[in-house]
Amino acid sequence: MNGIKKIINDIMFVTGSALVILAVFSLLFNVEIGFVPTIFEIFAANVVIILGLFLLEKFELRNIIMEYLVDISYIIVVLVVFGLIFNWYSAIPVWLLIVMAIGIYIFAMIFTVTKIRKDAKELNKLLQKHREKQANSAS
Repeated sequence: MNGIKKIINDIMFVTGSALVILAVFSLLFNVEIGFVPTIFEIFAANVVIILGLFLLEKFELRNIIMEYLVDISYIIVVLVVFGLIFNWYSAIPVWLLIVMAIGIYIFAMIFTVTKIRKDAKELNKLLQKHREKQANSAS
């Protein structure tokens, strides 16, 4: 059940991030985008990306840099294919789509690392309290 919850959370987070970044890029580069169909297209792309990354996690690579390169390459391939299927390139150039994908990936990694650090601090505090409680009850 936790795996499904994580997948759903990841899909929603990445979709939301992608929509915000897409809106920012459309303002910066004066690109008009029909948002209603695009939202569902991005959602579908993110479902494929998150499920694929979930499967890629099962095949851990020994080199962390190689793992990140495989992840980002997979994301770019999915986005390029979806861009071809849904004709995204009439509104946004391929290079901009790739830059956005890398930006979203970096943002997600920073968010994940921050969350892991926060969780680790909380666990360390709980472990310290538990040790203190054991030391007090032993004396």
